[in-house]
Amino acid sequence: MRKAIFLDKDGTLIPDIPFNCDPAKITLEANIIDGLHLLSKQGYRLIIVSNQAGVGLNYFTEAQVDAAMEQLRKLLHQAGIMIHGIYYCPHHPEANNANYKMICNCRKPLPGLLLSAAQHHDVDLRKSWMIGDILNDVEAGNRAGCRSILIDNGNETEWLSGPLRTPAATCNTINDAALYICNNN
Repeated sequence: MRKAIFLDKDGTLIPDIPFNCDPAKITLEANIIDGLHLLSKQGYRLIIVSNQAGVGLNYFTEAQVDAAMEQLRKLLHQAGIMIHGIYYCPHHPEANNANYKMICNCRKPLPGLLLSAAQHHDVDLRKSWMIGDILNDVEAGNRAGCRSILIDNGNETEWLSGPLRTPAATCNTINDAALYICNNN
């Protein structure tokens, strides 16, 4: 079985611009490339897992999400980073679009996205990590059986604590998180 790094998109890989699905506005966060290279060299598969409730709220379509994700994949590829998979949840319990109005297992903090990706990529979750900028990301990783890292860049606003919302580490950047992971395997 393989090991993976599950990465949140908004606020982790790219700046947190609410409901951003405009490929022209997709730019990479600072201080991520060296860390992603290091994790790749350590044999981790890099997999993006992201809530995209804007689909259900009728802010944008799944085609627009796909275009934004493709732009992100392209930017990372240009930096020499291979993304092995992209998984997103378009659902929201208060969605305007009835097709997406539901309580699902894939919306973080629930672990469905990670579990689905792990199954598709033959990933051992016990050897894997979730990196995200809010505690819902941490909880999703912990629920899936990974260890989790919180990128503390000011995006977490609720700070609701709980046993599943405690990260293995808190770091300032993905570069810092990668060093932590490599030193704590």
